[in-house]
Amino acid sequence: MTGEKTVCDSRLEMAQAMFPSDANRVGNVHGGSIMKLIDTAAGIAAMRHCRTNVVTASMDRLDFYEPVFVGELVILRAAINYVGSTSMEVGVRVEAEDLMTGDVRHTNSAYLTLVSLGENRRPTAVPKIIPQTDDEKRRFEEGRIRAQRRKELRKKRNKE
Repeated sequence: MTGEKTVCDSRLEMAQAMFPSDANRVGNVHGGSIMKLIDTAAGIAAMRHCRTNVVTASMDRLDFYEPVFVGELVILRAAINYVGSTSMEVGVRVEAEDLMTGDVRHTNSAYLTLVSLGENRRPTAVPKIIPQTDDEKRRFEEGRIRAQRRKELRKKRNKE
């Protein structure tokens, strides 16, 4: 698919209550449960952007700042930061809300690269992104730099 889209066209906010099945025996939500939600949010934002199937190619970084507990609401905000020819970098911010007090904490941040797949399950072109706000322009430039680093690392690994 070609064309151009804004960041708002594919932005996603989703929420999920955390239950005992998401946690260890003392009530801390498993990191893997959070990772799955992050991957889901990133995948939906990427599909909204390109309107094709997508696959996760990499997760550059996933930082855990604070624990999440059973009974809290996990809120995920995903947005396209940068677009290459067939791939997109999606940033995901995770917050936990204590539903009894209303307190909200930033618990995680992650950057994922997703690839758009055509009908033949091969990478296919994605629409360009038009950053509009200063924050979107900053995220675009930072995403461009990370994408270049990823490309250089792949080349280095392929030579080894």
